[in-house]
Amino acid sequence: MEYYSSISKSYEGLHGEEQLKKLEIIAMHIKPKTMMLDIGAGTGISTRFFGIDSVALEPSFEMLKQHKGKKVAGKAEALPFKDKTFSTIISVTALHHTGIEKAISEIKRVSKPGCIYAFTVLKKAKNAESIRRLLKESFRLKEIEEDKDYILVSS
Repeated sequence: MEYYSSISKSYEGLHGEEQLKKLEIIAMHIKPKTMMLDIGAGTGISTRFFGIDSVALEPSFEMLKQHKGKKVAGKAEALPFKDKTFSTIISVTALHHTGIEKAISEIKRVSKPGCIYAFTVLKKAKNAESIRRLLKESFRLKEIEEDKDYILVSS
């Protein structure tokens, strides 16, 4: 988390274009519904991209300072929301930083019936294959090809 805090002001310059490319791919396959939760939201690129009522969840206060929309400091393993709150849950290149089993349990808890999901997992993360497998086992997802990430979206 220290790394993200240290680059918070330059994050979008460093990673924004890459994140937008992934979001464009995701947008070709799903249409998010309000209320959307963006897990590991960083500076809020995903919430701005989709332009729907959303909450950005991010553990780094410095990253959250860069986001102008609704935001909550927190982690995927302990989502600070009521059961069945969200109709869409997205996480772009963040889940490899979590305890994935607990994060999946929490995602299920805060999902409304028929929730739409979109997750990307950094291919070079040491736990990428197990995260990918667990996400596919836990949610009905299809996989989309992309260079740096596994992209998994509701099918």
